[in-house]
Amino acid sequence: MPINSYAPPQLEPIETASIDELRALQLERLKWSVRHAYENVPHYRKKFDEKGVHPDDLKSLADLAKFPFTSKYDLRDNYPFGMFAVPMDRIARVHASSGTTGKPTVVGYTLKDIDTWATVVARSIRAAGGRPGDMVHVSYGYGLFTGGLGAHYGAEKLGCTVVPMSGGQTEKQIQIIQDFKPKIIMVTPSYMLTILDEMERMGIDPKSTSLRIGIFGAEPWTPAMRVAMEQRAGIDAVDIYGLSEVMGPGVANECVETKDGPTIWEDHFYPEIIDPNTGEVLPDGSEGELVFTSLSKEAMPVIRYRTRDLTRLLPPSARSMRRMAKITGRSDDMLIIRGVNVFPTQIEELICKIPKLAPHYLLEVDKQGHMDTLTVKVEINAEAEVGRHPEHKEALARELTHSIKSLIGVSAKVLVGEPFSIERVTVGKAKRVIDRRPKD
Repeated sequence: MPINSYAPPQLEPIETASIDELRALQLERLKWSVRHAYENVPHYRKKFDEKGVHPDDLKSLADLAKFPFTSKYDLRDNYPFGMFAVPMDRIARVHASSGTTGKPTVVGYTLKDIDTWATVVARSIRAAGGRPGDMVHVSYGYGLFTGGLGAHYGAEKLGCTVVPMSGGQTEKQIQIIQDFKPKIIMVTPSYMLTILDEMERMGIDPKSTSLRIGIFGAEPWTPAMRVAMEQRAGIDAVDIYGLSEVMGPGVANECVETKDGPTIWEDHFYPEIIDPNTGEVLPDGSEGELVFTSLSKEAMPVIRYRTRDLTRLLPPSARSMRRMAKITGRSDDMLIIRGVNVFPTQIEELICKIPKLAPHYLLEVDKQGHMDTLTVKVEINAEAEVGRHPEHKEALARELTHSIKSLIGVSAKVLVGEPFSIERVTVGKAKRVIDRRPKD
């Protein structure tokens, strides 16, 4: 098991500031950001005017609730550069989402924005246990996706040595890890599982490598997956959170000494939790949809951006800023199966509780007549001492079927396959759900 034996880091003053100092800085920056958006982005001016609010109405942090939300649809409606608040000659870089469900969402950065982004990612790596001089193996994808370059610039800002591997070429990833001996890997948790699987298939004990810290993000993962990866690889597995519309990775990060949920870097990103149905702001500790307002972005400020991530705001622990609980799902990815709300992470949690099953899965949703059907495809753990005869697979399928029915409340057909029968990701996020139901 990993050991939290990292020397105490030299923190930035804001990380240990009093709550009064932090709230005063947030209000000052919030007033600037709201005015910057109103005066320079026609979309925001129109939305504010329609709701009858003006930047002058923002006199306290609570007044932010008077302002309209921003959604991914607003970014797509203003594709490509309509949400930018500075002239194009000040835009140093653009990133974009994959656009698999429509036009991509495009985000821009000034040079100052890139420096701010690098600063919060450097802070995140340091919170995870990284120190200047450490070697960081970056397996997030490079390109329009914010993961690779976001991690890269932040690691360099901290003073680390960066291995810009990107995703894919799993055997080469392993060779580089063995030869270069990095201490830190930054990667999606699903691809880390693929790397660990491949190491074990090649006869390499993941614990024998130089890796001691894994900074995992870009997709939800469960506490059970953390334990599994820490035990298999002998690392500290730490959660990083971000999204391109708000900045990229580094909006929040867990502190390795507590591992109690990502600390939100509130000096740059102001969080709210809302009821996803009514938009009402909920008190800290309540579960709802996470909303962010940028406090320092020049190129593309975002005001009350609806992330669709469902979580809670928790009190500060290792730093002076609030934390976010593990994401339980997304308000727009939630599967409704015969009236039951189902999140993929709930099923992942149950799979991880059965040691004979590997933590790889695929959910297939179909409609037969008027009834929704859910099929859960999983695979036997390659390391499990269990026979692969049909009766063994059927017993595992019955066990998982019972857990899903009794703990989530939905009937599912479980198919247990051979090891490595579920397609592995080599770049980006794992595809966990195929929903074939007709769209009304």
